[in-house]
Formats: sequence, C-alpha cells, structure tokens
Amino acid sequence: MRLKYWFLLSRVPFLSVMVLPYILGALLASRFRGVFNWTVFFIGLFGALLVQLIAHYSGEIYDLAEDRLSVTLEKNFFTGGSQVVVENHIGPRKVRNLIRVLFFLAMITGLILQFYFKTGNWTLGLGLSGIICAYFYSKPPLRLAGRGVGEFFIAYAFGWLAVNTGFYLQVSQFDPLAFWVSLPIACSVVNIILINEYPDYPADKQVFKQNILVRVGKAKGVWLYTAMVFWGAVTFFLALTKGLPSVSGFFYFPVLTIALSLAYLMFRGVYHDRKKLERLCALTILVNLGTSLSWILGLLFG
Repeated sequence: MRLKYWFLLSRVPFLSVMVLPYILGALLASRFRGVFNWTVFFIGLFGALLVQLIAHYSGEIYDLAEDRLSVTLEKNFFTGGSQVVVENHIGPRKVRNLIRVLFFLAMITGLILQFYFKTGNWTLGLGLSGIICAYFYSKPPLRLAGRGVGEFFIAYAFGWLAVNTGFYLQVSQFDPLAFWVSLPIACSVVNIILINEYPDYPADKQVFKQNILVRVGKAKGVWLYTAMVFWGAVTFFLALTKGLPSVSGFFYFPVLTIALSLAYLMFRGVYHDRKKLERLCALTILVNLGTSLSWILGLLFG
C-alpha cells in the first residue's frame, strides 16, 4: 500500500509532459545533426524526470493549504494535488527529505553529463534553471505560482527547456530549430496550468495565491486560454517553414481541432460545470501531448 501512495504522490502519468518534449529534442539532433548517443539520452532523461519530480513533491508540500480547501470546494482528478500529504498517508518530513535526495541525484547527473560525457558547458546551467523553476514554483520566498508568472516559468521548463535540453545533450550546441519546435509545446503547457487553476480558483483565492487566473478572473482567463491556442497553432506552422517534415502538420491537424473546440467550449462557459471542466482539463493535456507527438511522428515517418 505504501508504494501506491508514493506512485500517487509522484503523479507518474503526468511525467509524460516532460518525457515527450525531451525525446523530441533528441530526435531533432538525430535527424538534423546525425548524432544520437543512447547512454547520454537515458542519463539525461533520468535527470529531466528528477527535476519534474522535484516540482511535484514541492507542490505537495507548499500547496497544502489550498489542496486541503480544494477537497471541500471544486476539486477534480487533475487539481488539488495528489492528496497523499493532505491525508497524511506520507508525512511532509519524508517528502522534504526525498526532495533533498532528488536535488543531490540531479546535481550528480548533471556533473556526469557535463564532465564525463562532455555534453557541453551549458549542461549544468540548463539543469539548474529547471530545478529553480520546479522547486520555487510553489516554495517561498519566490513562490512563482503566487506571483502571476509561474505559468510561464513552467512553460519554459516543460516547453523550451525540455526540447532544447534533449537536443543540446546530444550535440553540445543550441539550434534555432529546437527553439521553434518548442514554442507550440510551451503554449499548450500554459493552458494545462491555466485550465487546472479553474477548479482550484476558490481555494487559491481564499489562501491569497495570486496566480494568473486569480489575478485576471475566470472570464478573462478564457481569452488567455484562447490566445495560447492561437499562438500555439501559429508557432507550429511557422516552425514547419524552418525545414521540418511537412507531414507533422497532418498529425497536428486533429490536435488543433481539439484545441479549437476547447477554446470554443471555454467561451460557452462550460468551465462552470464541474464534470465538464474535468474533461476539459484532460483534453488540454491531450493537446499538449499531441503537439509533441505530432513533431515526433513527423520526424520518424516524414
């Protein structure tokens, strides 16, 4: 049973939001630079997952107040944390100790990659920037999630950083192509965070967690959600003009259809219905994963 709670606390299914962009970056290096080191790939993936787990565990510890309230207000499957710490299945002290272990492992991983595998001078810097975004998204004193900017730091970490790290570790260089490919993924990540803030809105407001939705309100949040759908589509097709396989656009078409449908439903006020909102949260994650998969499938079959 204890293993079950650690699985829930780690929110394992959501790790895919980091895994797919990282794989995409490595595939870009293979396709356009002819370089792919499997050992570096797996060690880098391990490091990336450590960073995401730091984000998950930090949120469980430092969002306790709003997570407790969410249970009694508008919690759904995708919000309010795992409830494992809230219900004291695993104590906060154990989670804090685990975060320290993950920090240590992440730093060792970065040192091995940079100094043993010679993956480039920016390796540790990339890792540290991800750790800062992950750890201080919820943790004071920065607590980025409560300053109205956390959504965009997470977009950086799970969009630009994930793709470009996967690429950089293979070739020890940055490339504009990886930058362009990461933009629509980053836009879709903003919408994951934003849509998940809707059911958390009452709890976040009560504990004065000033995330972007609390600051602008639910009605204006719809416009931001729609803007991210729009810019996600624009940047995807702009990236296609940079030499990526055009077949990626074919794979992206159903993803875009879902994204546009979600924006329409948001304007219709569907977010007021708790069960329908839960489906919107699930489909928004699907748009993010589908965007990454569109690029990956295009690279594999284009």
